[in-house]
Amino acid sequence: MKHHTQTQPETEHLIDDAKALLSATSDAAGEKVKEARERLTAAIDKAREAWGVVQEKTVAGAKVTDKAIRENPYKSMGIALGVGALIGYLLARRSK
Repeated sequence: MKHHTQTQPETEHLIDDAKALLSATSDAAGEKVKEARERLTAAIDKAREAWGVVQEKTVAGAKVTDKAIRENPYKSMGIALGVGALIGYLLARRSK
């Protein structure tokens, strides 16, 4: 099961744009262009790696949360109710 976050399409578009830039400059000569292309390629690789780590951690966190809620449904509902009541109280005080 693959989970998507709202920023994933933005990240994919950024990577696609960077790849397009690399392709567009593939015929360009010059040491500075070559160095810039190498740095961009390295940055794309690092970004993909970091994105993969973020996705793995997000999925792992969601699984742990899901397991905790399933094992302790009433306790989870109580905590959620308490947090909601606290937020409501703080917002009510703030609006006065």
